[in-house]
Amino acid sequence: MRIILATGRKAEGMVRDAVRTATVSLDCEVLTQDLDIAAFSTPKTLRKALEQYRGSEKLDCTLILVSGFCKADFSALEREIAIPIRLGPRHAYDIGEALQFAEETEFSPNTPADLFLAAKRKEMVKHQLYELESGVKESFSLKGVKIGGGARMKVCAELVDATLMKEEEIQRTIAHFLKSGADILDIGVHIGAKPDAVKKAVKTALTIAPEVPLSIDTVDAELIRAGIEAGVDMVLSVNKENISEVGDELRGNDVAAVVIPDRDGTQKTNESLFATIKMAEEYGIKRIIADPILNAIGYGIAESLYNYYSFRVRDKSTPLFFGVGNVIELMDADSVGITATLAGIASELNADILFTPECSDKARGSVRELRVAAEMMMLSKARKSAPKDLGIDLLMLKEKRREPVMRISDTKRIDARKNETWELDPEGCFRIAICEVEGDGGSDKKICAHHLPTGKLIIGKSAPEIMDTILRLNLVSLLEHVSYLSRELTKAELALRLDRSYEQDEALF
Repeated sequence: MRIILATGRKAEGMVRDAVRTATVSLDCEVLTQDLDIAAFSTPKTLRKALEQYRGSEKLDCTLILVSGFCKADFSALEREIAIPIRLGPRHAYDIGEALQFAEETEFSPNTPADLFLAAKRKEMVKHQLYELESGVKESFSLKGVKIGGGARMKVCAELVDATLMKEEEIQRTIAHFLKSGADILDIGVHIGAKPDAVKKAVKTALTIAPEVPLSIDTVDAELIRAGIEAGVDMVLSVNKENISEVGDELRGNDVAAVVIPDRDGTQKTNESLFATIKMAEEYGIKRIIADPILNAIGYGIAESLYNYYSFRVRDKSTPLFFGVGNVIELMDADSVGITATLAGIASELNADILFTPECSDKARGSVRELRVAAEMMMLSKARKSAPKDLGIDLLMLKEKRREPVMRISDTKRIDARKNETWELDPEGCFRIAICEVEGDGGSDKKICAHHLPTGKLIIGKSAPEIMDTILRLNLVSLLEHVSYLSRELTKAELALRLDRSYEQDEALF
């Protein structure tokens, strides 16, 4: 396969370096057009460069790649020369990766190759995960959700103090958790809750999401019975104190039981856990999940991980419950890396259910992070590789590859300086905020630009679309105001994408 990479003078060196270092056995030629910026390529500049390159000879290649930033339509030239012209990656450092897929993939004339390949990889990942899950013979299932047997680790998301929530709050929380990828919903029970409150919360959740497995989080036998009566599929938690009171109900309703050890000393944790599992089996409970209990950092996490390991060495088949919530909630650190690491440890332990609430603000998003991490670990096991280069990741602020930093000389350098004064725009001002639109069909947050004095509310998901709308409506008249709005809207979009708070005129970090 012979490929021509059409570029401009500025990027020629970077493109040649990328081709030279690419680990592919393709015949690649760099074609420099008569322009500085490759993104400004047009059919005219490309035709001229090709004519100079080939002279009177027939063009001998199977694919032409232009810059991924190109906006021109090359379809007419493509028909004329009978050679596909496609968008390459936007940045030269992605050329090597794109070339690896050139023989097996038809690139797009409209989507840059790096974005096209990322989307294609995600499709492949989704299909592989489906195939892997379909091929699993589970230990048991909850409403069709496979547990054990090598199935993907399932994410159980707790509605903390659901028994105190109003119906609207339960509905909003469930919608958020399901959108985040939760497989099981856990009804958290507040201290002092009554059976009627448990039944109401369970029935509300069942009305909202009848197809999703429900669990109830309490050790109180009376409340467990209320949850079973209302229709839960799983109980957290069964121990030696309550099993004699709820064992018959668990067996009779075929409810799954998460069994926990006694709290009378960590040295006896596994012994008491195995003893309670044996009691559960004697009661005829068929669906048993073991929970050695993961302690938070500072409260014995190392010993609790040892208990998990020891349990799995002794019992290789009973599904394992791995509650990461305490670790995430009790550490002032970003949850993403913690979540990924704990999911990796859980995967090595062949755990089956990952449990977390999103109780504190800093843990917001941990359900989605757990779902992605669980998928990463399943792919990692299937590919017998480290959890990297999988097609999905949990990178948010750091990058897999960095673009080279521009080098400049002091020639014509001007040091920037902020203006100390500003002028009020005659067309008015804007109040920018993050908002939720009532009746918008979901809980998605958006950016709101509220114009005064007209009262217009411009709502959108990105800074460019809001700024373009402001310009289209002629709501600004000063360049200084345009610059200010662009800065603030960009900050608001970053806050939205990172799920951070936003306040106008205040630093984001």
